Amino acid sequence: MNLRHLSRIASLTATATLVSSMLLIPAQSSAQTLQPLADFPKQAITIVSPFPPGGGNDKISRLLAAELAGIVGQPVVVENRGGAGGNLGTSSVAKAKPDGYTILTSQTSIIGVNPALYPNAGFVPKKDFEPLSQLTSAPVVFVVRADSPYKSMKDYIADARKRPDVVNFATPGNGTLSHLTTARLATQENIKLTHIPYKGAGPATTDLLGGQIAMLVTSPSSVEGLVSSGKLRVLAATNDNLLGVFKGTPTLESLGIKDMNVADWYGVFVPKGTPADRIAYLEQAVRKAMSTADMKTKVNQSGSEVVGNARSDFIKTVDKEIADWGAVVKASGVKVD
Repeated sequence: MNLRHLSRIASLTATATLVSSMLLIPAQSSAQTLQPLADFPKQAITIVSPFPPGGGNDKISRLLAAELAGIVGQPVVVENRGGAGGNLGTSSVAKAKPDGYTILTSQTSIIGVNPALYPNAGFVPKKDFEPLSQLTSAPVVFVVRADSPYKSMKDYIADARKRPDVVNFATPGNGTLSHLTTARLATQENIKLTHIPYKGAGPATTDLLGGQIAMLVTSPSSVEGLVSSGKLRVLAATNDNLLGVFKGTPTLESLGIKDMNVADWYGVFVPKGTPADRIAYLEQAVRKAMSTADMKTKVNQSGSEVVGNARSDFIKTVDKEIADWGAVVKASGVKVD
């Protein structure tokens, strides 16, 4: 990752809130049931999504739950615990009983960015969690309303150059991958943008549609439905891993904006101390859930690629992202209270 173009991100603030939404997924799936362990699972499993309903993290959590329930032969509950850029829900899982019944759906910005960005994120990834499997991979996308005067990313950048600190962009939160990516873009293009952080992609999307913000930077899965329906238009993406309705979107690289090949991923974790046999069982169950034809269709439709890789491979990805994004945050000199 090229860090030369990141100088300093504008000062940030964050407010922690808790929004909980629970969904009980019946024990049915297109995949075959996995033979349980002698003592596991015997009750419902909870997947914690550390963002409010409506965003990409929430959506992949619910897709996973729907498949996972039938595989493990037990109900699966999705619980939203939003706040502090994902830290609130994440730290709650770090403190949960390590028995395999509480799973975290996390992503690049929480695991890779937040521990370096927040003086006290409430968790240390390598100390508090065991990675199970990477679920998906996707670019970061830049979207505007269908009636926006910005017909291209170049239009947006040109306007920002004419009106420093006036043209804005929204993200799912301070310090998220979307935020740091756009800050790097602004530095490289020598423009000054106003960042409007939200507590998740859902609330940000509502305000984008309402005209309160000019552009939203987020994951493809967070806006796929609105792009597909024609209510939002995609200006650019951070890499060419483009699927579904996002296929054909210009990449930043193709627009002459270098060193912006950023990938956003979702993955699942359990608390450190979870028994090894339960970790192995859950890894197998998650990978089985991600391999179904129905899952692949739905994930691809939302603009993401199914990964469902081995735990050993996901651990390498997590370690690299922590090192890379930690360096980005250090270069920026930014901290969030």
